[in-house]
Amino acid sequence: MRLPPLVLGIALALCASLTPAVADPVPDPGLTVAGPGTTVVPDWRMQTSAKAGLDGSLISSPRHGDRGWLTVPARSTVMAGLIANRRYPDLNYSTNLRDAVNPADFSVPWWYRREFLALPQPGRHTVLRLNGGVISRGELWLNGVRLGETAGAYPRAEFDLTGLLRPGHNALAIKAMPADPFRDFTVSFLDWSPPAPDNNMGIWRDISLVTSGAVSVAEPRVVTALEPDLSAARLTVKAAVRNHSDQPQRRTVSAAIGGDRLRQQVELAPGESTVVTFPELRVDRPRVWWPAQFGEQPLYRLTVSAGDSTASTDFGIRDVRSELTPQGQRKFLVNFKPFLVRGGGWASDLFLRAQPRRLAEELKHVRDLGVNTLRLEGKQEDHELLELADRFGIMLLPGWECCTKWEKYSTWTEEDYRIAGASTAAEAARLVNHPSILGFFIGSDNAATARVEQTYLDALRAADFTAPILPSAAAKSTPQLGKSGMKMDGPYWWIPPNYWYQDKLGGAAGFASEVGSGPMIPELASLRKFLTPQEIDDLWRLPTKPHYHLAKKEVFATLSLFADALAKRYGQPKDLADFLRKAQLANYEGNRAQFEAYGRDFADPANPATGVIYWMINNAWPTLYWHLWDHNLDAAGSYFGAKKALRPLHVQYSYDDRSVVLAGTGLVDVPGLKVRATATTVDGRVLAEQTVTATAPANSSARVLTLPEITGFKGTYLVRLLLERDGVEIDRNVYWLSTSADVLDFTRSTWWHTPVTGSADLTGLQDLPMTSVRHSAHRVPGGAEVRLHNTSGTVALAIKASLDGVRGPVRWSDNYVTLWPGESITLRAEYDGGGGLPPVRLGGFNVGG
Repeated sequence: MRLPPLVLGIALALCASLTPAVADPVPDPGLTVAGPGTTVVPDWRMQTSAKAGLDGSLISSPRHGDRGWLTVPARSTVMAGLIANRRYPDLNYSTNLRDAVNPADFSVPWWYRREFLALPQPGRHTVLRLNGGVISRGELWLNGVRLGETAGAYPRAEFDLTGLLRPGHNALAIKAMPADPFRDFTVSFLDWSPPAPDNNMGIWRDISLVTSGAVSVAEPRVVTALEPDLSAARLTVKAAVRNHSDQPQRRTVSAAIGGDRLRQQVELAPGESTVVTFPELRVDRPRVWWPAQFGEQPLYRLTVSAGDSTASTDFGIRDVRSELTPQGQRKFLVNFKPFLVRGGGWASDLFLRAQPRRLAEELKHVRDLGVNTLRLEGKQEDHELLELADRFGIMLLPGWECCTKWEKYSTWTEEDYRIAGASTAAEAARLVNHPSILGFFIGSDNAATARVEQTYLDALRAADFTAPILPSAAAKSTPQLGKSGMKMDGPYWWIPPNYWYQDKLGGAAGFASEVGSGPMIPELASLRKFLTPQEIDDLWRLPTKPHYHLAKKEVFATLSLFADALAKRYGQPKDLADFLRKAQLANYEGNRAQFEAYGRDFADPANPATGVIYWMINNAWPTLYWHLWDHNLDAAGSYFGAKKALRPLHVQYSYDDRSVVLAGTGLVDVPGLKVRATATTVDGRVLAEQTVTATAPANSSARVLTLPEITGFKGTYLVRLLLERDGVEIDRNVYWLSTSADVLDFTRSTWWHTPVTGSADLTGLQDLPMTSVRHSAHRVPGGAEVRLHNTSGTVALAIKASLDGVRGPVRWSDNYVTLWPGESITLRAEYDGGGGLPPVRLGGFNVGG
């Protein structure tokens, strides 16, 4: 078939019955733009050059047929387009990604083609705008004429089409060249997942047709300077202005922010482009943008106009800065308040598909967890993520990736410097107005050379990028930026909870830019979506066997280390169900400890913890490691352990000194709190008990009591912490502990793991009898409430509540909760969908499903 043509009318009009412009199955009613404006190319026809040939003059001819070509979304790498056209079985399942795709298909260029109708008018100018590069390189053609080429995943480009447009049918064609992340400035997933078979070649950012009069405006930006007392802000508005004509032009360029109007005269020579700077605007009592834990997220709207050309952007008024502590560690401040980064490493979709609804669900997970920052290492997402982060109050730390062309500085050519600079300029222009930007890493595992650093700094400063610029995510330095103040010492694989309370390697001191405890095992229902029954069974029967849904890198290829620790600490699994229930406890306690340790030691004056990036928060493709929620968006022990630690008002236990700590993430003290701490044997005998009244400090933590060392008893015991205010329980935290602690051997630490020479004895949990937990449930706006009541005579450990039959994610206020005999708790479940109450299903460590 041939696609209905796009239509360029007085300025530009699209009149077509169109396929969806994104990978989500959203019907597109067609687009019409009357008069000057910008229209995104909504979809493409795609074909391999092995069939279509390499002749761009022929393929871009309006008379060239495209029978047999595939219709693909607007933002679609080659693999994404093939998947959208159902050319493969489910590539998430088993080894299909390895076995069902022929990598040789992507050793040749692929073509993207789009026809449209144009009605060129005198005085109207049309440009083709690429909002990012074509991976790895693009060769662009219109109506048989070669427009030029692009190189690299990120640089923006514009091509003037005005003299090339024909009345009636036109054809645009783009040839995408094969990609190699070690040769090209592209996007790679390193050891996060298997590589995409096409190395993400193709179109991955929007391509637009922009029509205006002789003068156009673009890239409006606002530089904000906020007073320390937040009483006023000074705004400097800038915008790019371009004369498309062959005659001098004089224009009044105007800018509007709310009721404020600014104007600036500009004179442009033929073909000239410049940046217009407006007089400074003072805003008294500004509505200040805050991270979610500190406050609200108001946004302002800026609109800049010159004649019939208009460009708009949202922005927020906030101040972000960083400094080094006396210990040389990186510390961030937001609106002049110390900001503990409680973050996670972000993974884009493996095939770089545009999936706005899925993206929104993932950002809701981030907000629900209490994670306040995402690190984007070399996978700079499109505008949807930036806008969601602004709206949800989630800070972002973008930057370039390690281990590929980006950090092979000694191999760079002059063209490479140009591409790297253009890439940084493009990303800076996209990021500069977003209040969620906390900083930018110009290096990841390494530090840039002097010339590379200067290339990056020139691009960032030219774009008025005012957030902190960071030399590296590792403990490296550059000539101008100096020391990074970061550490990247691991771990990346399993370690026990008490590891995080050490002040060495990845423990809670300073800023750890990527650390985590490796294997994260989804629940059985989720495992069945991407593993065969045999692969699932191998998880517990053959943990030394390399697994395709682990990493190819040898140290991450098996579950042997995790399974060995699980057996020594919790007891040898008897079957799959036993393995999974113990794995959930291990994931829960490990992730909780990581965030709790950093939260506690943020207040340590001698060696403060200033930030931690959990590695990683999500997956590009289904894996058995490095995530807080799995690729199906399902939440298990890994999620709820982290969520428990990240509650805004929280009571927690310290593995190193038995202290009980109150932590608050807000900006005001919370007085009048009662903390109750009880240590019991697994059969309920009280070993120790204390109650105190305390105040949770603002944006800090404080030790409020210390439990005594357990004597006269050996084995597994439980600690229950309750936080109450005016008789109402506002936090509950339960630990399963041992009188014999895990013993770490730091002398044998590697970059990925610290060995243990002795294990905590948690095998007593196996003696817990099965319990009876009753529930009642009812619908509430946006979801349901479920009340749990332990009617048995023993502790019900890690009760997991689920709703059957809900399509899409369910976000629970808490889960994997533990109740003593006679205790109750009410959980809230948020989900989309109407109708009646879904069936409630309960499971847990000693709770029947």
